[in-house]
Amino acid sequence: MDLIFIEGFTGETVIGIHDNELHRPQPLRMDVTAGLPHSRACDTDQIADTIDYGVVRDRLRRLLAEHRHTLLESFAEEVADILLREFGAHWVRVAVVKPRKFDDVDAVGVAIERRRAAPGSAARTGATVLSLIGAGMVPGGR
Repeated sequence: MDLIFIEGFTGETVIGIHDNELHRPQPLRMDVTAGLPHSRACDTDQIADTIDYGVVRDRLRRLLAEHRHTLLESFAEEVADILLREFGAHWVRVAVVKPRKFDDVDAVGVAIERRRAAPGSAARTGATVLSLIGAGMVPGGR
């Protein structure tokens, strides 16, 4: 797996659940890692064959300006979804941090990892449910 990463990306946004967080932007720091199975760019030396971290950076800036999340967890989930869906990553790790949120703590935050669903996995799940129903077994039924 080839890893493309951005470490220490910083920006400001309004995010939080407490009254003092909802009225003015506060700093966020992100570390984002996206995995591709053997990036074609290793062979072609062409940016079109990999994830362009400059374009990812621009997309993260836009997300900071436009999102409506209150929790870091849902914000991180959207970052992961963007990397998987828009940039074609197969695996992502996203860490989102509020630096100096409290006077006695360097940072608080979340880190998540996500994988792209295997092609047809939803269809296979649906086929499994249909086969169980056809056999007279209803998932979740009594």
